[in-house]
Amino acid sequence: MQTMTRRNILSCFGLGMAPGWLARAVTGGKKTMVVVFLRGAMDGLSAVTPFGDKAYAGHRPTLRVADPIDLDGFFGLNPALRSWKPLWDSKQLAIVQATGSPDTTRSHFDAQDYMESGTPGRKGTRDGWLNRALTEEKAASPIRAVALGANLPRALRGPQAAVAVNSIASFKVRDDAQGDFMSMYANSKDTVLKSTSHETFEAVKLIDSINKQSYSPATGSAAYPGSRFGQSLLQIARLIKAGAGMEVAFTDITGWDTHINQAPQLNNLLGDLSAGLAAFHEDMGSRMQDIVVVTMSEFGRTARENGNRGTDHGRANCMFVLGGGVKGGQVHGQWPGLGPEQLYENRDLAITTDFRDVLGELTAKHLGNKNLAAVFPGYSPKFRGIL
Repeated sequence: MQTMTRRNILSCFGLGMAPGWLARAVTGGKKTMVVVFLRGAMDGLSAVTPFGDKAYAGHRPTLRVADPIDLDGFFGLNPALRSWKPLWDSKQLAIVQATGSPDTTRSHFDAQDYMESGTPGRKGTRDGWLNRALTEEKAASPIRAVALGANLPRALRGPQAAVAVNSIASFKVRDDAQGDFMSMYANSKDTVLKSTSHETFEAVKLIDSINKQSYSPATGSAAYPGSRFGQSLLQIARLIKAGAGMEVAFTDITGWDTHINQAPQLNNLLGDLSAGLAAFHEDMGSRMQDIVVVTMSEFGRTARENGNRGTDHGRANCMFVLGGGVKGGQVHGQWPGLGPEQLYENRDLAITTDFRDVLGELTAKHLGNKNLAAVFPGYSPKFRGIL
């Protein structure tokens, strides 16, 4: 494997001295947040099973997880997440229970939109919370914010530069067309378009330089799944190891809307999630001290299984937080209980932690942006002691 160096990166810009962002990236120890959106509403009650709650088994006659991996005598990991048990034992994995949005919609589209905007119940918000989490920098890295996918997600839209990348190898402009495009945009009278195109071309140059360097995971045991998610994490790992100033990365997994025949679908999804992040953690090694990974899903699922051996749209869920600075080996948050009098509308796990509390703490303590009033307008996140 050839490691990216300052010279490698400089060569893609044709510069004789380091741009300001590169000097800061090399000397400043940039921290990175990786956000994983589980689209479709993960069943948190099966992912992290409250086997110690007396009401749990009665709600799930066929979907009850019979052999969870015991975490603390009350909660257990789904066996499909078994590769996370060493991360839990080494206190690099934390779980936040009963999290969610205060908006009560059960629409996937609206709930995802509210979570990505960071403003539940407000449809008029134009930018995303993750874009606002980035502080203003005059000379930021062209890849400080990267989404793995064909389109820029709602969470990363906003005034700070961000790019969407299907893969490092495919993010390019044909050599025979690049000069024409750059000239066309450089002469544009639209200042916003001119600035955006410049940022994009700089990102293309940098990512193309990274792509030209061979890469293999740090150890033989860091085996990324061949799934879209696993390969997205591999791309993120390459960008982080390049030392090119990436601060936030976003990827997602779809398919969590398990109304029918949930168990096999959920096991496959959890297995992909678990294997991917375990490989990423192994690959990053000591770099995990400067990385935090957080998962989010638009809402949870009903406490009771339905007549199709599945679950329907619910309220509270759980979030996973992984990283070297995490207070792991703990289940954070207040457990509301699954008894009839404890359920929300007699059907759902109640929310006791606003999802913005988790994201706000990570933004302030990990990324260093303490202006949370701007990141989450109209809300003051309460820190939960996750970091």
